[in-house]
Amino acid sequence: MSLALLLAGMWVVMANCAALLPTRQGQWMADALLVAVGVPLLGWVTLEHGPVTGVATLAVGAAVLRWPVLPLLRRARPPQRNPAE
Repeated sequence: MSLALLLAGMWVVMANCAALLPTRQGQWMADALLVAVGVPLLGWVTLEHGPVTGVATLAVGAAVLRWPVLPLLRRARPPQRNPAE
């Protein structure tokens, strides 16, 4: 196992531990730190192991940090139109 995958696994464990924080403010600060560390780590994993492993690592990271991802998806989606109008 490469160092990049080992660190990515440690990142997942740290993200799960951060999810146990009791306060909302602590959760957002931990998420911001995890994103700041995770983005370069994701690039390193992709560089060493290729795009398939990089996309799989991205999916794992998005699953662990689902709350920061949901608002981004809501902003990216076009607004729903009401068909009754």
